[in-house]
Amino acid sequence: MNPNIVTIKDPILTIEDLSIAYDKKVAVKNVTVGIKKNSVTAIMGPSGCGKSTLLRALNRMHELYENITTTGSVRLNDEDIFKMSTIRLRRKMGMVFQRPNPFPTMSIYENVIAGYKLNGNSIKKKEKDEIVERSLRDVALWDEVKDSLNKKGTFLSGGQQQRLCIARALAFGPEVILLDEPTSALDPIATSKIEDLLIKLKEHYTIVLVTHNMSQAARISDYSMFMYLGELVEYGKTKNMFTNPQDKRTEEYLTGKFG
Repeated sequence: MNPNIVTIKDPILTIEDLSIAYDKKVAVKNVTVGIKKNSVTAIMGPSGCGKSTLLRALNRMHELYENITTTGSVRLNDEDIFKMSTIRLRRKMGMVFQRPNPFPTMSIYENVIAGYKLNGNSIKKKEKDEIVERSLRDVALWDEVKDSLNKKGTFLSGGQQQRLCIARALAFGPEVILLDEPTSALDPIATSKIEDLLIKLKEHYTIVLVTHNMSQAARISDYSMFMYLGELVEYGKTKNMFTNPQDKRTEEYLTGKFG
């Protein structure tokens, strides 16, 4: 057991011995870690270290590709995610990508409830209205778009589009939100709004965030994982990692020696 990986009591997500390989080339090696409920956990590391690969495995995105193999276990509230239907899993763990990707042919309203439509869930108009308003309020977008709900999602600014994508992930009422570098395509003002939003959202959700931006991790995350060459090198409270890293590779990354 790696002494530089803290043990989380009663984790919402438990990852054990997780390995992921592309065409037999290992991208993530034997990661074992617990994620604390109602916290922001940042996954950091240099490009190609396996952080996005690890994040996508939590949503079973890799099953879309025959050349990717995943071994090990991931449990959400002690339930094996590999035994769930992918529809149920993705309701419980919403995913937001690097670039804002509202569905271009859909209105703002339709974008928020797209998951229900795509999964063939028939819900009444009143319930749809409530889900749309609640989700947009959760991402502080309602007041900005309530008079434009029938306009295309692509009509919004980049930062608003990303908040719309987060609202889409929240519409199902997930327990965990997975974000893959959600602010890397945004300007500093939009980035700041998303960061403020994530801090508020952790009151009701557990957030796992891949970021290449160390100052962002320091600003908004409670816990940080440092990955290098597919391995989880260090994991603990963000404040402790930034002020007193336990592994030399973590220290070198955080001080800009590589990455």
